[in-house]
Amino acid sequence: MIECVPNFSEGRDMELIRQITEVIESVEGVRLLDVDPGKATNRTVVTFVGEPGLVVEAAYRAIVKAAELIDMSKHHGEHPRMGATDVCPLIPVSGISMEETAAWSRKLGERVGKAGIPVYLYEAAATTPERVNLASIRAGEYEGLANKIRLPEWKPDYGEALFNARSGATVIGARDFLVAYNINLNTTSTRRANAVAFDVREAGRKVKDEQGKETVQPGTLKSVKAIGWYIEEYGMAQISMNLTNIRVTPMHVAFEEVCRKAEARGIRVTGSELVGLIPLQSMLDAGRYFLEKQQRSPGVSEEELIRIAVMSLGLQELGPFDPEKKIIEYLLKDPKDSRLTEMSLKAFADETASESPAPGGGSIAAYAGALGASLGAMVANLSAHKRGWDDRWQFFGDWAVKGQHLKEELLGLVNEDTRAFNGIMDAFGLPKSTPAEKAARTEAIQQATLYATKVPLRTMETAFRVFELIRAMVKDGNPNSLSDAGVGALCARAAVLGAWMNVKINAAGLKSDAERTPLLEKAESLRLAAIGEESEILKIITGML
Repeated sequence: MIECVPNFSEGRDMELIRQITEVIESVEGVRLLDVDPGKATNRTVVTFVGEPGLVVEAAYRAIVKAAELIDMSKHHGEHPRMGATDVCPLIPVSGISMEETAAWSRKLGERVGKAGIPVYLYEAAATTPERVNLASIRAGEYEGLANKIRLPEWKPDYGEALFNARSGATVIGARDFLVAYNINLNTTSTRRANAVAFDVREAGRKVKDEQGKETVQPGTLKSVKAIGWYIEEYGMAQISMNLTNIRVTPMHVAFEEVCRKAEARGIRVTGSELVGLIPLQSMLDAGRYFLEKQQRSPGVSEEELIRIAVMSLGLQELGPFDPEKKIIEYLLKDPKDSRLTEMSLKAFADETASESPAPGGGSIAAYAGALGASLGAMVANLSAHKRGWDDRWQFFGDWAVKGQHLKEELLGLVNEDTRAFNGIMDAFGLPKSTPAEKAARTEAIQQATLYATKVPLRTMETAFRVFELIRAMVKDGNPNSLSDAGVGALCARAAVLGAWMNVKINAAGLKSDAERTPLLEKAESLRLAAIGEESEILKIITGML
């Protein structure tokens, strides 16, 4: 799977934008994730994903449609640009390397060039070192393109070296995931916004030394590009940033550094704006950072971490921020993968009590384990915030984070156990009219049974780890929550023993001793260990009550 994020030089005419996105959606198998228009920038960032060949086809259709609809000779906007489709990067998502993605971007560039649009390749697809950086290619923008394109060193990679007054030129390439992020300032001054941008961006600013020689003073943030601009629509200046490697400079680090540099210049950050999509981990890391900054436990739910991040970064200052529409993993997820865990308690109980064999004991065992982990996390969070224990918030916060991770793992296994059972049913439903069909069906049943045995074993292993959390909370946690920790231990035991029964019954269907025996031995070891853990923990609790 690859992602494509074309930037079109139109952000005001929604009907025109709709015509472009319509041709993207006309390619079956391509999924349109996000359309983010900006009036002041007069630019729309579109995001879609799919198999490489399909994405390239959709991108080609969109670029040609944009060239047909957008007249660059009449275009004005705050954002630098050089074409109707200004830039069209491909980003590897899964099952494909950067080199392979770059090869697909070259195929796209070649097709676009043949359509009469000059194309420059950048980033991983660049043909020369001078063309790696988008800003270098785009220097002079559309207005300078007529002269620039005639220079030998700026001959397009594809298409003729002729100025196309209507569509301009397009930059195509392959790159890592990039976060487009704007930070809002309480000033209307572009000059002051640029001063802050130059303070933080990796490229920094040009300065003269005592001898009058020009040198570069680097900014404070690596893998960050930034400029300042005034957005009339909002009545404020912004720092417009591209975070080109969020592992090097995460979003919250960029936000905090801009806050510091702006304050040093007498300017206040009032909020921020995300353009396009962002990975879930970036939001979770931001939420944890701001909680830890308050010396609060970061061991809270995913939803709460996102809420804290949105609030702390001021992501709702300019408009609503909907995580379901802005976080890439949420847009890509299949609702069927979390059908059970998205149910209400009553609906889940009703589904379990129905005549359907799934969800059954395996899913319920995993859910019992998730409840045990949740109780352990609850005790950790209560202890972290207990009056008089302020110096221990980090210790308990670390345990709460572990509890949240265990909870999420076990909730995933609730759904996975039911999927594994359904896989067996699907295998039994395969045709068996010919010897070949019978052999294929038998093999499919064995593979599905093996998987359906391994899933509850994973539940056992994960639920057993809950005992470590519970034991720590019994020993060090808030004594007023002893009973909560005790119930957590009971849930963990129920999860391990319940999943053990599923391992036993499913393993009986495996024909291979080499596959069956190790699974049963591991399951029996975990069963006995869980009984011992629960017994010891309850003995400690009984002595303290």
